[in-house]
Amino acid sequence: MSTSEYDVIVVGSGFAGLTAARELAHSGRRVVVLEARDRIGGRTWLDQRMGLPLELGGTWVHWVQPHVWSELRRYGIGLSPSPAPENAYWWDGERAAVGTPSALLELLDRPNELLAARSRNVFPHPFAPLDSEMARSVDEVSLLDHLDRLPLSATERALLESFWTLNFNGRLDDAAYTQALRWIALANGDWKVMFEACATYKIAGGTAALLEAIRRDTAAEFVFGADIRSVSASPEGASVETSDGRSWDAPDVIVTVPLHALHRVSFTPALPPAVADATAAGQLGLGTKIWFTIAGEQRPFVALGAADWPLNFFQSEYAKDGTTFVIGFGRDASVIAPDDRSAIQEILRRLVPDVEVLDSAGHDWVADDFAQETWPMHRRGFLSRSLPALRAGHGAVRFAGSDVAEGWGGFIDGAIESGLTAARDVLSRIDAPREALAATT
Repeated sequence: MSTSEYDVIVVGSGFAGLTAARELAHSGRRVVVLEARDRIGGRTWLDQRMGLPLELGGTWVHWVQPHVWSELRRYGIGLSPSPAPENAYWWDGERAAVGTPSALLELLDRPNELLAARSRNVFPHPFAPLDSEMARSVDEVSLLDHLDRLPLSATERALLESFWTLNFNGRLDDAAYTQALRWIALANGDWKVMFEACATYKIAGGTAALLEAIRRDTAAEFVFGADIRSVSASPEGASVETSDGRSWDAPDVIVTVPLHALHRVSFTPALPPAVADATAAGQLGLGTKIWFTIAGEQRPFVALGAADWPLNFFQSEYAKDGTTFVIGFGRDASVIAPDDRSAIQEILRRLVPDVEVLDSAGHDWVADDFAQETWPMHRRGFLSRSLPALRAGHGAVRFAGSDVAEGWGGFIDGAIESGLTAARDVLSRIDAPREALAATT
């Protein structure tokens, strides 16, 4: 196809790609969206499992997330709250404990308040993290090193480390202190609001409801089964080629491939060293999310285990026909399979005795060729060294996706934000010659 066919190629149809395609199409641009999968959504995927539509990837939203909230208002889509837990179970570092959810939150409050104390100083404008000189000065500090400096009891340290292992959905060995502060600062410095944003309110009708609403609102063309392997750019535009030899040309390309899967794409000319280094290092979200059912319609509960358990967090979501549907999260997808019911049962029984796991399901995003990560969480140095390079335009090529969001990175909101930004940048690039010509006449 010639460059006359399209003005912009968008690679990927997750929230970032769909948002960018909609904005560009609304501005009169001819857009094609190339998607490797047979569906839209990327790392959000509502699928029928164990008799219910279950979110296998991204799920929760909140009104402190302005971009996704604006989209929900735009399309008249409401919220569906997760059940408020009535019971809580946790590992205090040495033994299992049982109590109320408020008791568990109280145990987490002091250590998280100590951690959050500098969040608004480091990020006074949370949606402009690259403007913060203080953030750059502490970006090489690891979260674990910072926890070592806090006056924590053994129980507080164990709970706090497990809590942030959950948030990172990965090991904390190289976790950036700035990444934790960014999330808290975005919730106005309140870690409890941040936690509420993480796991309390779902989209009514599931993520598919919002994805389909955005898709229906664009005249872009969609091509599925288009596994992008190369992007060649020049001053005249770009050419994108898929694994089966098909190619598309356009003046501009927006690439929304997750950072861990970006190595599958060859770029000509080569991307800047900071981008290559970020791709090689990757993110820390290499964990797992597993749905499973347990016998009996249990009262809603939440459970927090040890950071190094294969699954360290559990939250019950639904009760139906004598079973309870539970979500479990763990830091390392390689150590537990979504269909290993006996392993899931053994871990949960460390906190909740006598539960019987009946069935389980999930999607291994780390083993997924087109993702190779769950939600993106930064390593030390990513914010100051890599994020500016990823957000900068490279001629005809721009990046978008939750990996490169300035605000709620790791969330649906961040993906939408980055899609809006990429579309605006492309439109500015397209319109700049016209504006320059107008200024000379």
